Amino acid sequence: MTARVPPSLGDKGQGWVGLQLVTLGAVVVVGWWDRGGWPDGPRGWLAVVGAVSLLCGVLVAGLAVTGLGSALTANPAPLPGATLRTDGVYGVVRHPIYTGLLQIAVGVALLTGPWTLVPALALAVVLDLKRRVEESYLERAYPGYAAYRERVRWALVPGLR
Repeated sequence: MTARVPPSLGDKGQGWVGLQLVTLGAVVVVGWWDRGGWPDGPRGWLAVVGAVSLLCGVLVAGLAVTGLGSALTANPAPLPGATLRTDGVYGVVRHPIYTGLLQIAVGVALLTGPWTLVPALALAVVLDLKRRVEESYLERAYPGYAAYRERVRWALVPGLR
């Protein structure tokens, strides 16, 4: 059964970029407000896991951005003439920039406090919906996208389909 594709919210899906920016901003604002919000006790472990998640997210997103090069766009619709990337981090997950952003958001939440998990979860929902819209554009733009999606089964998080 194929998941329903959300509306594109603009001719290139740019409305999803706006929602992504709002939820990323909410992670930052709530994280600033919620800093030090974890109860005493597991704070040390949460800080270590949060820092590792944050750094890994920056690394994954950075590798994905550099891997796209001139084909990079924030919109779900690919740039005209861009080629489909299927190697590097794109050989592990289909949307590694989103993966990195989610890792960063979780890292910020673990470093600040539990309320930051709320906008981090909202970001996960927005990025998953944006991913569905993006994949509908990619299927139309690249004849080999369906085979790539079959080969790289993980869309956002390794181990989750």
